Amino acid sequence: MTKVLVAPDSFKGSMDASSVAEAIRSGWLSARRDDCVRLLPQADGGEGTLDALEASHPGSERIAVGSVTGPDGRPVEGEWLRLPDGTAVIEMASVSGLPMMARHDPLGATSRGLGEVMAHAIDAGASKLIVGIGGSASTDGGAPVLDALAARRPPAGGATVLSDVTNPLLGSNGAAAVFGPQKGASEEDVRTLEERLRVWSEQVRSRPGTADANPGSPGAGAAGGVGFALLAWGARIESGSSAIAECTGLTEATASADLVITGEGRFDNQSRDGKVVGNALQLAEKHNADCIVIAGAVDADPGCPVYSLSEIAGSAASALEDPGHWLRAAARAAAAAY
Repeated sequence: MTKVLVAPDSFKGSMDASSVAEAIRSGWLSARRDDCVRLLPQADGGEGTLDALEASHPGSERIAVGSVTGPDGRPVEGEWLRLPDGTAVIEMASVSGLPMMARHDPLGATSRGLGEVMAHAIDAGASKLIVGIGGSASTDGGAPVLDALAARRPPAGGATVLSDVTNPLLGSNGAAAVFGPQKGASEEDVRTLEERLRVWSEQVRSRPGTADANPGSPGAGAAGGVGFALLAWGARIESGSSAIAECTGLTEATASADLVITGEGRFDNQSRDGKVVGNALQLAEKHNADCIVIAGAVDADPGCPVYSLSEIAGSAASALEDPGHWLRAAARAAAAAY
């Protein structure tokens, strides 16, 4: 009997990580029914963060916040996850995410909704905050987040920010230059955003108690500068994929696994850098476990068997029509070849 861990990220835009994991398990067991397959869906601080931690912490509770400010100013329903130990988990993508925009608005999109949900969790007595800031729509430096938090400080257990990027706030590798175009920014918009972020960083550093806030810190440019704002507020930034692997038990479980199956919508050269799949590959290598990657599309070599849904289905369009079917087909093929 082979001990198999299934630990994928979401296939963004088509299936959440839990559904991906279930489909892989179904396909795998159709060919190898005697194997022991454990599901540990993952995330990196973006979409699916609440789902991954809820699935791995029985007794967790979703807390409804009510209406908060969406990324384009329209109201959206906010929520956070209370873990059994009182920790509050908050996901920026679910209240201030880019897909929630009616249209791209790089100069006007706001991160305020994240701060409103954080404030609700603090007021509700959260012992600690875990804040995933991936998938943001804004490049506002996190100023609206701090406005919403007002005089509130991190709870006694502290605040941990989960991010899958290490970019600084400013410069050619900063929030505006790298991520602005992904949010619809033109070259002129990027210059405007860069100047706004520079002025904002100086304002923050002039506040009492925030003089040590460094816009060059790794992750300060995450979520359009929300990383910098939360560093100045007193939070610390960690690798989202590594932290969630630890919280969900993946790090420990890999030590006794024979095989780790991971995946994401597109495996490319960036997948090893702070992403779910890259972290799973590193854990498997560390513990001498085999590894298989199943992805919607494959643009790089992971160094282990890899299965592309687009290739198996014949095209990306066909794969997207029924990703669950093709995930099961890929897992079945992987199990037959293993």
